[in-house]
Amino acid sequence: MPVLETDHFDYSHPVVRDFVAEHTRGAVTQTDKVVRLYYAVRDGLHYEVFDTDLTDAGLKASAIIAARRGFCLHKSIAYAAAVRSLGVPARLVHAHVTNHLASPELLELVGGDLFLHWYTEILLDRRWIKVTPVFSKLMCKLYGMTPLEFDGSADSVYQPATTDGTRALQFLSEPQYLDDVDPGLIRGLIGRSHPRMVTATGRTPAHGSLAAQRPVTAR
Repeated sequence: MPVLETDHFDYSHPVVRDFVAEHTRGAVTQTDKVVRLYYAVRDGLHYEVFDTDLTDAGLKASAIIAARRGFCLHKSIAYAAAVRSLGVPARLVHAHVTNHLASPELLELVGGDLFLHWYTEILLDRRWIKVTPVFSKLMCKLYGMTPLEFDGSADSVYQPATTDGTRALQFLSEPQYLDDVDPGLIRGLIGRSHPRMVTATGRTPAHGSLAAQRPVTAR
């Protein structure tokens, strides 16, 4: 069962330990704790694709939480590690989606509107629940989406549309699961889908920020 600490799910690191303690203080049940951690990662870690670390060291949960930034991969790693620290099984999930809400700069970086998307699954009450602590309230406001909520019992996967009915994410492939973070494997997966994102520096290219880029409408 995927609850063990690993090099990248390094939940005994002081940064991760303090993050979990801060955001679960006063919570009694496991469900309350994983829900609180969901919102802590969703809104406390800035969502950013540009100039983001994909090195071995940069994909550690402790490094991600210390940096307070990352895209869906990073935020899912941070959440999985935090939840594992509670003794709750958690794993990474990836699938391809069509993103109809992306800036021109992001579309250029990823090579179109087919995205490799990451989220998590956690095991509560003997069943796996899909959890996506990715798009913060700020990003949702900028891109016209209703923030994705999580109550600890129902799947929390993605917003199918914006508040005005525009299509957002559509899943195009079956989910694939990882019980641990293998940086080489992950960079390979990203590189095959988005060659421009994997660079010799170990960071994605710096082309501004998602928050500053104007979204395009659905095509």
